[in-house]
Amino acid sequence: MAAKDELGRAGEERAVQYLRGRGYTVLARNWRCAQGEIDIVAVRGAHLAVVEVKTRRTAAYGHPLEAIDARKRRRLWQLAQAWASENPAEARGRVIRLEAIGIIGTDPVSGSLEHLVDIA
Repeated sequence: MAAKDELGRAGEERAVQYLRGRGYTVLARNWRCAQGEIDIVAVRGAHLAVVEVKTRRTAAYGHPLEAIDARKRRRLWQLAQAWASENPAEARGRVIRLEAIGIIGTDPVSGSLEHLVDIA
């Protein structure tokens, strides 16, 4: 596995632990369909959160959350709708929102973490 992929997986694991610590229940990780992939699908209260995780070793080329542009957000909405269609029982009665977690550090376990709620 490439170092970049290992960093990404470690960042996603940190994000899952962070979300669970804040009362989220993780329903899916790395969910895929023809349109793409959702890093994390989780619920908290009345919200169904579609979470994009970006992990970088440094901010030398910009903050990781800067990579979530308008095009990426549109794709995440499409993916959220596809997930909800495929999982109606979990989605029913919940408000879908997009969230993002950015992690910066050579070790994602101890790197800085920023969580943005409702990035639509």
